[in-house]
Amino acid sequence: MAEKKIGKQTVTFDTCPYIIGSAAVVGKKEGEGPLRDSFDMILEDDMFGEKTWEKAESKMLKEAMLAALQKSGKEKKDIDLVLSGDLLNQLMSSSFMARDLHLPFLGLYGACSTMTESLLLGAMLTDGGFAHNIIVGASSHFCTAERQFRMPVEHGNQRPPSAQWTATAAGAMVVSEKMADLSQVGALDGKKAAEPVSLKNIKVDCGTIGKIIDAGVKDANQMGSAMAPAAVDTILNHLEDTGRKLDYYDLVLTGDLGYIGKDIAADLLKDAGLDPAAVNQRYDDCGTMLFYREEQDVHGGGSGCGCSASVFSGNILRRMRCGEFSRVLLISTGAMLSTISPFQGESIPGIAHAVSLATC
Repeated sequence: MAEKKIGKQTVTFDTCPYIIGSAAVVGKKEGEGPLRDSFDMILEDDMFGEKTWEKAESKMLKEAMLAALQKSGKEKKDIDLVLSGDLLNQLMSSSFMARDLHLPFLGLYGACSTMTESLLLGAMLTDGGFAHNIIVGASSHFCTAERQFRMPVEHGNQRPPSAQWTATAAGAMVVSEKMADLSQVGALDGKKAAEPVSLKNIKVDCGTIGKIIDAGVKDANQMGSAMAPAAVDTILNHLEDTGRKLDYYDLVLTGDLGYIGKDIAADLLKDAGLDPAAVNQRYDDCGTMLFYREEQDVHGGGSGCGCSASVFSGNILRRMRCGEFSRVLLISTGAMLSTISPFQGESIPGIAHAVSLATC
């Protein structure tokens, strides 16, 4: 009997796994955006001292993992498992990161939904008694993604206004069976606050596993449009399974829809009968938060595994730990296309996974 499953797609946790450390590493462009003070490391050069973009991304992910581990107060010997993924073939960034860390590793691919996929699975493994402490994370890099899915940046091709900017970013969290020792955690999760704050522990109370939703979009430069229906489907199923309303949460945050996808998702949520005021007040998207829209000219907004990973690990968790948010629902979204499927006339399947977090 699946005692921890509620409704059609949601799982709940008896022990409520805790996020005891988190970190975000971002590229130069991301570090010039509105969330720059939230990140643990901002690269001066997106090559990060490496000879290839791919090596730079893997190094960025490793640095995020190590920073999250250091801030959690744990050591490598305390970690049972690493869960991570990225956008590259054979999960190159994550696999090479795991080679360097030399820890048990499960590679995941959910496209841009990988951050919540890894967090959800990490919470399930911890709650199930299969691990004490797990590092979860995800990464992306603008240049590696462009080379693999579109055109190499050296080609200099023109990007349409709907195209999103793949974030050069990585985020990581340590999920544990035990609460964080807040006496060892610095204000703002390692950064000094202007005034003393009462820090909070953060628990994962439930999560909703998404299903593939295909809206029939075939344009690889319309990722937000392709993923928005999947995000809405997961949100609606989460609310139905849990019996909650949207305003139960202080913030409902999709991962990677950007400006176009966010507007579509908001309209679909309202059309589904959700309170328009709650949608307007509670709903936001990481892809619209990461960059300045006009000054940085990112067209359709941010995307990529690292978008929700860095915004959530670097900004939202700090705000939760300091008490600004008590309940947050994170829904990372993924476009499950391959490098060749658009050229074969296939539409772009979308998926979204949700993780519900609360302070305690």
